[in-house]
Amino acid sequence: MSVTDDELTALAARLGERLKARGELVSTAESCTGGGIAEAITRIPGSSAWFEAGYVTYSNQQKTTQLEVPAELFPVVGAVSREVVEAMVRGARQRSGARFAVAVSGVAGPDGGSLEKPVGTVWLAWADGAEVQAVRRQFPGDRQAVRRQTVAEALDGLIRLAAGEKAVQG
Repeated sequence: MSVTDDELTALAARLGERLKARGELVSTAESCTGGGIAEAITRIPGSSAWFEAGYVTYSNQQKTTQLEVPAELFPVVGAVSREVVEAMVRGARQRSGARFAVAVSGVAGPDGGSLEKPVGTVWLAWADGAEVQAVRRQFPGDRQAVRRQTVAEALDGLIRLAAGEKAVQG
């Protein structure tokens, strides 16, 4: 699936409209997207009214230092896991004070995959206050495609939360 810059910008604009109308803030915690979610959000003029902070925590060390992800999780479940993205999203929300947050960690490729977590495996988590939802996705395509699909899914889930819905469908 190919996701264009225009599509990401449109999603970010929709998110901004909803958050601005509610007077709420959002923060991001990113690993495999390297700040791509925050970049899409900050393309939108006036995003400073509803975007609070973005954490790019590529290494496990920074996930622990910046977001308080327990270091003991990594040898047990790995960075690409439900437990880690849930801890990341809680850390981002608590550190920033934003009501809403999203966190992502995945294997974008071209290498780094395994039988259990092949290239394209991404965990996403969303927080609305203390409520956290997480989902595992398997995105097709090359590194750029995996990263763009992750950004789109992250923004889409935030739009749902800002509309008072669940971030994850189904």
